[in-house]
Amino acid sequence: MGMSVTISAATAEDVEQIFKLQYLAFQREAELYGNYLIQPLTQSLDSLKAELATDTVLVARLGDEIVGTVRGSVDEEGTAKIAKLCVHPRLQGHGLGARLLRAVEEALASPGTTTRFRLHTGHKSESNLRLYRKAGYVKVGGRTASDGVQLVILEKEAKDPTDFAVSA
Repeated sequence: MGMSVTISAATAEDVEQIFKLQYLAFQREAELYGNYLIQPLTQSLDSLKAELATDTVLVARLGDEIVGTVRGSVDEEGTAKIAKLCVHPRLQGHGLGARLLRAVEEALASPGTTTRFRLHTGHKSESNLRLYRKAGYVKVGGRTASDGVQLVILEKEAKDPTDFAVSA
């Protein structure tokens, strides 16, 4: 009998597993761009600890193992910025990335405050772009990251749950 993957808020005790997973999961991106200096691979453990203390950080667990993670925060203009969505390579392609994306959107959504969701990915990252387009994101721009990778910036509007209220 197999275990199911659960998604929950990360704790301070999770930081080392998140750090190792991020390093493992972003190897494919680094290889795709021929650039092993991308930010997820060069982020320090202390920087990750700081993010854990200030941002919304979710993890996907299979038993005691963290097999996916995503983080985000909402800025003063109401833009929820989603970052570093990653899934363990052996579990990629099974919908876990989409589940993590929906979960972080729900965690960051604040009616009347959160107006849009924004994220970015490398321009060659077709599987990521496919996931984001399927989730309703559209390209709104691009930029070159400090590591030289061309990024695609995607957004979607946040839906106010009260928009779906039905009156009798």
